[in-house]
Amino acid sequence: MRVSNVTVRKRIIFSLVIGVIVFFVLIARLGYVQLIQGNWLTEKAKDSWSRNIPFEAERGEILDRNDIPLAKNISAPSILVVPRQVKDANDTAEKLASALNMKKDRVYEILTKPSSSQWIHPEGRKISNEKANEIRKLRLPGVYIAEDNKRHYPFGSYLSHVLGFAGIDNQGLTGLEKYYDEKLSGKKGQVEYYSDAKGNRLPFLSDDYTPPQSGLNLKLTIDSKVQTIIERELDIAETTYHPDGAMAIAMNPKTGEILGMSSRPDFNPENFREIAPEIYNQNKPVWSTFEPGSTFKIITLAAALEEGKVDLEHDHFHDPGHIKVGSAKLRCWKSGGHGEQTFLEVVENSCNPGFVALGQRLGKEKLFSYIHKFGFGEKTGVDLQGEGTGILFDLERVGPVELATTSFGQGVSVTPIQQITAVSAAINGGALYEPYIAKEWIDPKTNETVEKITPKMKRQVISKESSKKIRESLESVVAKGTGKNAFIDGYRVGGKTGTAQKAVGGKYLTNNYIVSFIGFAPADDPEIIVYVAIDNPKGIVQFGGTVAAPIAGKIIGDSLQVMDVKKRKKQIEKEKAWNDTPMIEVPDLTGQTLKEIRNAFYNLKIDASGTGEKVIYQSPKAGEKVEEGSTIRLYLSEKH
Repeated sequence: MRVSNVTVRKRIIFSLVIGVIVFFVLIARLGYVQLIQGNWLTEKAKDSWSRNIPFEAERGEILDRNDIPLAKNISAPSILVVPRQVKDANDTAEKLASALNMKKDRVYEILTKPSSSQWIHPEGRKISNEKANEIRKLRLPGVYIAEDNKRHYPFGSYLSHVLGFAGIDNQGLTGLEKYYDEKLSGKKGQVEYYSDAKGNRLPFLSDDYTPPQSGLNLKLTIDSKVQTIIERELDIAETTYHPDGAMAIAMNPKTGEILGMSSRPDFNPENFREIAPEIYNQNKPVWSTFEPGSTFKIITLAAALEEGKVDLEHDHFHDPGHIKVGSAKLRCWKSGGHGEQTFLEVVENSCNPGFVALGQRLGKEKLFSYIHKFGFGEKTGVDLQGEGTGILFDLERVGPVELATTSFGQGVSVTPIQQITAVSAAINGGALYEPYIAKEWIDPKTNETVEKITPKMKRQVISKESSKKIRESLESVVAKGTGKNAFIDGYRVGGKTGTAQKAVGGKYLTNNYIVSFIGFAPADDPEIIVYVAIDNPKGIVQFGGTVAAPIAGKIIGDSLQVMDVKKRKKQIEKEKAWNDTPMIEVPDLTGQTLKEIRNAFYNLKIDASGTGEKVIYQSPKAGEKVEEGSTIRLYLSEKH
């Protein structure tokens, strides 16, 4: 059958229309792919071709309050291999093994792994720049030197439990390094290069570099001058008493800023792999809990004063050496007791029966309400890992004996950070502050402050009037009572001793105590408060007054000097014991000759230096008090 021309023409036109439509669909699709999806497809292709060489970000530095670096970074390159780019695995393995002091078989195994890239770990991680340059000169295909860094702690074990340490991948593992890891760590960078499926680099695509973003610098409340004094005194205590442990905290009682913190045994953060976890995981000032002993009496005293339950100067108490509570006989530390005393003398003498009487006057509800107000039984909120909460009696189970023992710090368990925070509130005017150690976050590029942490007051616990009475009574403890070994001439020091038995398995150990002292100065306007605890000191009678008080006194006195706190002319005169060396006032020796000084028969030793006949400078200065027989340093010159 013959098809008409009209039909043929229609078929041709239909085919042409279909062809045009298909052509425009293809053009539209091509345009969409090129113009709309082009960038996305290119990125997908580049993703399949791309290989990354990572660049570690620098962790933010950790600085003290005076900008002294306590944790910083040093260059430490790492070795990265791209197995598919290695031309001769046997030769490369031999050279790398020699350079890195590894077995050749192990390097060969790494070089032949079916992966896009592979670290040589751990031998090739965080190596020295000298070693990196040595490997660079070998020009081994597929072997790359990745810029990297590692954490460096310039003062070694200094502040080790507080700072903590960072691991091989620059992640914080303990201490502040872990607590603030997110802000300190920054963001990694990378060099991105392109290769085919066989690992050969694509010459028509250039490498892409994404720079790493450094972490923020962290400025602490720590004063390295105060911290150095603490470290020195704990080192001396370790050498002298060989204790099971030791700790010290220094704080600004007006703000909660931690000025120094340390514990023993300590460790070097850069060698953490060689240290037992039970050492580096125990920041004792915030982690350990133990019976506080007599330092806790400050809380009982504060509650009694605030509630008007005692007049320290006019109320009296007779101490026969014990007090009966129910069927229990609670003894004073002094055999035979202190006899008739004012309650100020009860505080000075740290008389247990006297504090039991104060607890009874308060009653369990009042006493425990103040214990909770002062922050015991809960975390202080300090920005450090592993803080404990302590253990208190359940109020419903507190009977007369539990009330009595709590009054003088036995049967309850607290942390050192709780102790110093609570006593700070007792002596700073009554305000409980949250302790803190992070002071500022700083941009490492601009050096501008990104975030500033300010003091956080939780609540007013007692009145300023009660706080003033506490300061005065605790100053008497140091001048006349059990805290005499913390006395510092010219600085009004207040404080309280503590001697607490250690309990294991529900039983108290024999001749095994944690001795402590908490002190502050100047007593009229406290600038620093220090808590010292020594666990089971050897070779000495274990009392807080004989062991911890002199350590705390030395920390307080030297810290006040580096903090430029001026001495006071007025202070309570120290009550002398029979074995105390007499104190004498240093005379003004300037302008005198050595002959005149020796003829005056001062009961002092002379250490003279310089050329000339007359004294132009002396140390200590005139008017300061020193022990008889102390050495006075003189500088002589012709000029005066």
